[in-house]
Amino acid sequence: MATETTGAVSTCVDSHGSAIGMPQLCFDWFPNQIFWLVVTLVVVFLVLSRVALPRIAAILAERTGTITNDLAAAEDLKAKAVEAEEAYNKALADARAEAQRIAAEARAEIQADLDDAIAKADAEIAAKAAESEQAIAEIRAGALDSIQVVAKDTAAELVTALGGQADADAVAGAVDARMKG
Repeated sequence: MATETTGAVSTCVDSHGSAIGMPQLCFDWFPNQIFWLVVTLVVVFLVLSRVALPRIAAILAERTGTITNDLAAAEDLKAKAVEAEEAYNKALADARAEAQRIAAEARAEIQADLDDAIAKADAEIAAKAAESEQAIAEIRAGALDSIQVVAKDTAAELVTALGGQADADAVAGAVDARMKG
């Protein structure tokens, strides 16, 4: 027979072997339940304290260290970025100053070349103007001579056309007298 009951009936079990009410609240089984509760808590404590909690603590320490290192690296990079920005701004200002200096030198060179070209052009214009004035004076002198020749030829032809005899010396004298005023 599987189980024999001794004649004593427990206050937690009825005559058929089924529990009366909730077996966890039966005072007859408390010592057994407390024993297994203590064993279970000790096992859970040992597992947590020896395995799980050290791993969690190591992970938290690693994360804290990583975060601290990352923050320190970020501060260093921020300082380097500020220094790089200052160096960039200084280089940019230097480059602008150098560009302005080069532009001023180029303007001065261009102005000097322009002044030289203007002086050369003025000298050439003055020389050409003097040549032109001399050519105009020669043309005027030649024109007066040409006018005298034309006037003499015209006067001689008029005298001949009017039926007279043109004397070259008389015509030349008359034209010269008239040209002088």
